[in-house]
Amino acid sequence: MASACALHILVKTEKQAQDILEQIKKGKDFSTLAKKYSTCPSGKKGGDLGEFKRGQMVKAFDDVVFKKEILKVHGPVKTRFGYHLIKTLYRN
Repeated sequence: MASACALHILVKTEKQAQDILEQIKKGKDFSTLAKKYSTCPSGKKGGDLGEFKRGQMVKAFDDVVFKKEILKVHGPVKTRFGYHLIKTLYRN
């Protein structure tokens, strides 16, 4: 079973996610922004979700983590929880 490790920032609106993405593109640190803005408990750890297996996250989230380029920020990705910016650190 494939597993991966990812960071994410979860916010309520697509606009807020876009604003944070712009800050990342300008060189702001992902983990710092996660601590500041993320509504997920993982925000306290800089958005670190640790290692998880394929299928443990909602499908839209899984698809980014297991199919898209690693070490690149993807999003905003909409789920029932809100809008995510996702950065996959590794997968195997």
